[in-house]
Amino acid sequence: MTTAPTATASVSAFPRTTPSAPRFDTKITVIVRDGLADWQKLNVTAFLASGIAHARGDIMGEPYEDASGNGYLALLREPVLCYTADAAALARTHGRALSRAVPTALYTSEMFATGNDDDNRAAVRAVPAGDLDLVGLAVYGPRGIVDKITKGLKLHG
Repeated sequence: MTTAPTATASVSAFPRTTPSAPRFDTKITVIVRDGLADWQKLNVTAFLASGIAHARGDIMGEPYEDASGNGYLALLREPVLCYTADAAALARTHGRALSRAVPTALYTSEMFATGNDDDNRAAVRAVPAGDLDLVGLAVYGPRGIVDKITKGLKLHG
């Protein structure tokens, strides 16, 4: 019989994988440009993950419920790998993703200055793909293809 970790347990006390954990045929990655302020990295990651949540109908898991009966929103059904890259590596990764036509979310530096989704879309629409000042990308697709897209990138942290 296993017991649930206590509230004082550190995150490292939770197992990263279990023998029964499924290995997904797909992969989710988020790539954030190095040199950003911490708040920017977190903001970009959150926005990109929300974009990936719409990639396919089955990408989200089921809603959560605690033992007290409180309901919580569903999360992505599979792990998300987070990478860091410089501007050149982000541009290369973007080109690889576009050439393989996988679902891709992007965040550009101009989006930090906007305050709403309409202005964000307009900022992206105004710049040709090769000239985008990317600060983040998220990619979702078949594991092997995503591995080729992210080849050479370093895991964040």
